[in-house]
Amino acid sequence: MSNRTFTMIKPDATEKGYTGAILEKINAAGFRIAAIKMLHLSAEKAGEFYAVHKERPFYGELVEFMSRGPITAAILEKDNAVEDFRKLIGATNPAQAAEGTIRKLYAASVGENAIHGSDSDENARIEGDFFFSKLEQF
Repeated sequence: MSNRTFTMIKPDATEKGYTGAILEKINAAGFRIAAIKMLHLSAEKAGEFYAVHKERPFYGELVEFMSRGPITAAILEKDNAVEDFRKLIGATNPAQAAEGTIRKLYAASVGENAIHGSDSDENARIEGDFFFSKLEQF
């Protein structure tokens, strides 16, 4: 079990001005930020990040959505990071997310669900390394 996970505050949450409130919830839940940056993904970079979904019918919409505006990428640290962060963000469908979770508070739909969280220790490492060089991780 790793003590790191990766997250992205997605374009929908950024557009609505929720970045600060989401980062506050992350800090209040005991996560330490080990790396953070705001950037605007190109369609090419978004497609590269989500290549695992390339054959899925929603891939094109996902790439378009993730490249439409700025995101905030971060590596977070805490004991049991992946599992605890998945609990904090809630179910992908905000209608099914538990009260007080990030998606219940800030997501509009399954497609515009405010935040990404890694689903495994291995993916947390891969995703974090996609966005941050070793020099940017603390």
